[in-house]
Amino acid sequence: MFKYQDGNYEGYAPNDGYYRGGDEPAHEEDAQSDVTEGHDEDDEVYEGEYQGIPHPDDIKEKQKKRAPAVADEYRDRDDLMAERMEDEEQLAHQYENIIEECGHGRFQWTLFFVLGLALMADGVEVFVVGFVLPSAEKDMCLSSSNKGMLGLIVYLGMMVGAVMLGGLADKLGRKKCLIISLAINAAFAFLSSFVQGYGFFLFCRLISGLGIGGSLPIVFAYFSEFLSREKRGEHLSWLCMFWMIGGIFASAMAWSIIPHYGWGFSMGTKYHFHSWRVFVLVCSLPCIASLVALKFMPESPRFLLEIGKHDEAWMILKQVHDTNMRAKGEPERVFTVSYIKTPKQVDEFIEIQSSTGTWYQRWLVRITTTFKQVWDNVLYCLTAQYRMNTLMLAVVWFTMALSYYGLIVWFPDMIRYLQEEAYESRVKIFDEEEVSHFTFNFTLENQIHRNGEYRNDKFIGMKFKEVRFEDSLFEECYFEDVTSSETFFENCTIISTVFYNTDLYEHKFINCRLINSTFMKEKEGCHLDFEEDNDFLIYLVSFLGSLSVLPGNIISALLMDKIGRIKMIGGSMLISAVCCFFLFFGNSESAMIGWQCLFCGASIAAWNALDVITVELYPTDKRATAFGILNGLCKFGAILGNSIFASFVGITKVVPILLASSALVGGGLLALRLPETREQVLM
Repeated sequence: MFKYQDGNYEGYAPNDGYYRGGDEPAHEEDAQSDVTEGHDEDDEVYEGEYQGIPHPDDIKEKQKKRAPAVADEYRDRDDLMAERMEDEEQLAHQYENIIEECGHGRFQWTLFFVLGLALMADGVEVFVVGFVLPSAEKDMCLSSSNKGMLGLIVYLGMMVGAVMLGGLADKLGRKKCLIISLAINAAFAFLSSFVQGYGFFLFCRLISGLGIGGSLPIVFAYFSEFLSREKRGEHLSWLCMFWMIGGIFASAMAWSIIPHYGWGFSMGTKYHFHSWRVFVLVCSLPCIASLVALKFMPESPRFLLEIGKHDEAWMILKQVHDTNMRAKGEPERVFTVSYIKTPKQVDEFIEIQSSTGTWYQRWLVRITTTFKQVWDNVLYCLTAQYRMNTLMLAVVWFTMALSYYGLIVWFPDMIRYLQEEAYESRVKIFDEEEVSHFTFNFTLENQIHRNGEYRNDKFIGMKFKEVRFEDSLFEECYFEDVTSSETFFENCTIISTVFYNTDLYEHKFINCRLINSTFMKEKEGCHLDFEEDNDFLIYLVSFLGSLSVLPGNIISALLMDKIGRIKMIGGSMLISAVCCFFLFFGNSESAMIGWQCLFCGASIAAWNALDVITVELYPTDKRATAFGILNGLCKFGAILGNSIFASFVGITKVVPILLASSALVGGGLLALRLPETREQVLM
């Protein structure tokens, strides 16, 4: 075991050609003169000198030192793994020095914005369905159970995508899997805006969620591998801000697009493209933008080194170095690394040659082998070395998700409930009214008519909103072009009355007697009423909730590397738990909005620190897998939180508040037992 100290490994000979982070890199004498031109008599390094691929003599020297390759077949796997672990430890320290030499500049900031758009797309996806539900339920005639399923299906897709695509990113590469993830999300999000049926729309949102769910673990693993130890906590926290921007973007677009009913088109009577579909289309833009920009970014060099692709990794690191040096006005600075340690390759990939199998057999072997390797990675996260950390992190992720996602659904539901209570308190009641030979051509809203008599009246081109007729008589009346919302006739007698082109369907007549009455040309489908169903206050609540995390994001980014990840998680979760208790005093809309903003602002620091510590606790070849597992568990907690908290709206506030606060306290205290990672290099 070699001890790393002050940029050196104790026990290494000074002429081994390894990078040491000093101003004068070590080179073997025979590799200095004939690799390329660029050395003068003082052995200075000039710009443009290529040093990435070792001289053939270096390769021969290494082959002499190394045991014959065939000998590995007879070595115990534990010995090979021990050798790989030793190589990985050496690589971790060497790679940290290389990233420090490359500096932090234009390259990292470019990647920051590209990956930020991907994270923004994840934030948008969480809000999309909630915003379109009031309109979609009318457009597609959704029942309450259908609405509930549509709200949860996105989280289900995210849960599966995080585990599956996160695991694949450790085998196929960060960039490749992130492109796959974003392409799936963009394609099915775009398609979902055009489909008309509920089943197909549900399927599209499921696959769209699967795609964007896979992006989150990859984004953090990808970006962290271009950051030095001193910059990692701060800049990963800044990256988290794009999730907030996604929420703000979704809220602003919903506010500005959905209420505009005219922003759409129809093709006949069957196909309707209403404004909420335009909103779904617009919400796919961040994902598409990230997908296009990602094509111009390189693969993670840390991942390439892990799988033995030394030269590709060297070229990318040189690109990072040169890009940053040019931006700093120092183009003459040369990348001084000549050789980077690569871990011993242990995994064997089974391949069927073209002469011994058909194309689908070869693909089947590749797929099954890859998924076996992913499954091995999943099991590795539960081995003795990582089991305790994984279990503690799993509990913290789950309790945080249960509380946070449960409450962000509960807040708007409670505000809606308070609005409904206030609305019902303003109901107008009419008893024993008698109306005859009168034409109703205006809107009736929030009214109850009891024991009334209506004779020879006309109801033409009007709307009923929250209207009930109880124990009333309608005789020789005429209803034409009438639309209704939450309107019912109970225990009424309807005689010789004509209903023409209305949506007063059979289920709206409860225990009524219809005598010689006629229903002609009933309205088909469901009908949108944006003034009623799309409450601007709900958009405002989501907008303010997203915006309120800005102070928490800034504070967590500035303090992440100063106070540490553990204190950040524990402190944030405990403060959030205290905020939950004050919800007992939220008896008005403004109070609920205020406490929601406070809760979101306090909890965001815990989310940011969780992202950072999850990245740092696991080695490179398991990093995205572990993050995917934990993020998948987080989405499972979101599903439970949404279901449990929503069921108590209008019944009691005690259970949701106590459940959220106790989960946050338990998770926060457990988080304090996690190991601190701010001083360690990425393994």
